[in-house]
Amino acid sequence: MIIGYPLALWLVSVPAKWRALAFVVILIPLLTNVVVRSLGIVLLLAPDGILNGVLGWLGIGPFRNMLYNYGAVCIALAQVFMPYVVLALYDVLQGTSPRVKEAAESLGASPSMVFWTVRFPMALPGLRAGIVVVFLMASTAYVSATILGGGRVLTSGMLVYREAITNLSYPIAAALTLVMTVASLAFSAVVLLVFRKLTPWTRAGEGRANSSLPAIPVWLVRGLDLIGPLISRGLLVIAIILLLLPLYLVVMQSFNDVPQASSAKFVGFTLKWYEIVLQNGNYTAAFLNSVRLAVASTLISLAVSIPAAFALVRYRFPGLNGLAVFWALPLSLPGVAIGVGMLQLLSIFFRLPPFLGLLAVHVAIVIPFCISLLVASVLQLDRAQEEAAASLGANGFQRFFRIILPGLAPGMAAASIMAFLTSFGEVTVTSFLTTARMTTLPVRIYADSTFMLEPTVHAVSAMTMLLTLIALFVLNKFLRLDRLYAR
Repeated sequence: MIIGYPLALWLVSVPAKWRALAFVVILIPLLTNVVVRSLGIVLLLAPDGILNGVLGWLGIGPFRNMLYNYGAVCIALAQVFMPYVVLALYDVLQGTSPRVKEAAESLGASPSMVFWTVRFPMALPGLRAGIVVVFLMASTAYVSATILGGGRVLTSGMLVYREAITNLSYPIAAALTLVMTVASLAFSAVVLLVFRKLTPWTRAGEGRANSSLPAIPVWLVRGLDLIGPLISRGLLVIAIILLLLPLYLVVMQSFNDVPQASSAKFVGFTLKWYEIVLQNGNYTAAFLNSVRLAVASTLISLAVSIPAAFALVRYRFPGLNGLAVFWALPLSLPGVAIGVGMLQLLSIFFRLPPFLGLLAVHVAIVIPFCISLLVASVLQLDRAQEEAAASLGANGFQRFFRIILPGLAPGMAAASIMAFLTSFGEVTVTSFLTTARMTTLPVRIYADSTFMLEPTVHAVSAMTMLLTLIALFVLNKFLRLDRLYAR
């Protein structure tokens, strides 16, 4: 929250023509799978890593115990989940009228007073959403905790994974999952109540300002005016470095001629890790499995989401709001809860091929993204064109393929790319359901990184980041990245 807020303010202030490019800073880390990002944190905090190198230039350190403790896990989780806070805050900040800020300035408010009395309070709804989302995801994280914790840090997600996969104790895993889910929902309810008290103007009849608020001393206001911009810029730099530097380190390490993936010191340039990856049948098979799974889940999700989007937009029936919440349910549930539930379901339908089980859970995860994007596209369709086509004798199929489908094309392209990237990079739920013969690329990277094998894991990670970057630039051709999130 602390380092994400200045980044959200920066996104809002970027000129419109550069905002799509600025969003790449957020979306590349967000769409890069969590294993790759955790590997970057390992390289950042390693005894011979870049952080110790910078501290050494300043005459501090070196620190040999920054890895495999709670601090390392917290840094990794902050890097992984900070984009969700940034995007939640951006959604509120960019929708706030600039006239409110101008009114405060015209009444003599200094920059720090404008921030603390206007911009920060009005962004509290976005902050509430970001806190809830990050807590729900971070409280059940186990991939980053496993890689950065080194077996010394146990999280509830790790306990669930161990009981379900290692001990094969599904009842205990299910019980732990239920406790985690209830605790997360209870925390969310508390956050909602607290922020409801903090934002009375969002409720009808309670929009008047509270005149009993204590006045801020003049000396404090002047001090905040002096150090506020410096602190804000410093936190912005830290946020961007934390998001992008670990990914850069992974790419650089993929060209490093070192024997182990955990060694961060650059020894010499080499391409042998890429040669090994391209010649390794295990990586190739895992990559093809991920592609087949992502393509199939994207196609099925689109087939389901298009009629669902039309139903949500153009029809009114009892339970419509409940149905909209139901579609988004997979986003609000802990990943381990979905994984354990699907694992128990497949233990009943044990003759179902592993690919179909993975496909089912990926479709459930991808569908909310597709529906949210396609609902916005359906809202933008011009129904007058459909009525004109009908008046000229076009039947339902002709109207759909000649009028509706071309109008939906940009939204379908955006939904397809987002669905593909989400499915291709998914690791939390997938790790519960993979088998020796049916392993996806992110799970393969996770397995290799856990045992600290050769830097081939960095080479294949760099290749997946390149795929993500290309997909984002293609997506920007169909729909600007900043407008994509606004949907």
